[in-house]
Amino acid sequence: MTDPRNDRRKDPRIPTDLWIEAEAGDELYFHRAANLSAGGAFFDKTIPVPLGQVVSLRFIVPGTTHEVRCQARIVSAGEYEMGVQFLDLGEADRAAIAALIERA
Repeated sequence: MTDPRNDRRKDPRIPTDLWIEAEAGDELYFHRAANLSAGGAFFDKTIPVPLGQVVSLRFIVPGTTHEVRCQARIVSAGEYEMGVQFLDLGEADRAAIAALIERA
């Protein structure tokens, strides 16, 4: 279990089961997000992309028709998991994710 004192994430997050499309160069991946926040997402059961790489993401906020398109940096990676930090999330995208978290 993560020690909350060492948790660098500042945005509240919720568990989710969400497929997110990630494009890196001319390669396209589909990753399953296990949790989501306005600051990023955590993918489990996936083959990680190298740390520091920037990818283009696309996904629909669960329970809505709102599509998010943004850039994200790979900030953590394990054997079959990785975390991404959103780099250019728009205000409408942030609001849609915040509303999802509030409904949870």
